[in-house]
Amino acid sequence: MTTFDDRENAFESKFAHDEEMRFKAEARRNKLLGLWAAGLLGKTGDDAAAYAKDIIAADFEEAGHEDVVRKLSGDLGGLADDATIRAKCAEFMIEAKRQMMSDEG
Repeated sequence: MTTFDDRENAFESKFAHDEEMRFKAEARRNKLLGLWAAGLLGKTGDDAAAYAKDIIAADFEEAGHEDVVRKLSGDLGGLADDATIRAKCAEFMIEAKRQMMSDEG
């Protein structure tokens, strides 16, 4: 195997790892979003956990997080506008990454 092949394999491995980490961070972010929204809706315990799973599943409808924003916006109605949901999305992505880093340590 040549040095070029080694570099190509290393790049492919890094890309796969980065994509896996991004997927996990997005799923964790969506769980946090779901739990936040569940609280606004008055859900607790198992109901809140089930709702968070619904939000995670909603993210598989299309690329990006707009499918999650639409689901939350529809469910929350006047409890939170799209700008608030997007702000929470950004906030919880930071938190999800922080949690993942502390899980690795």
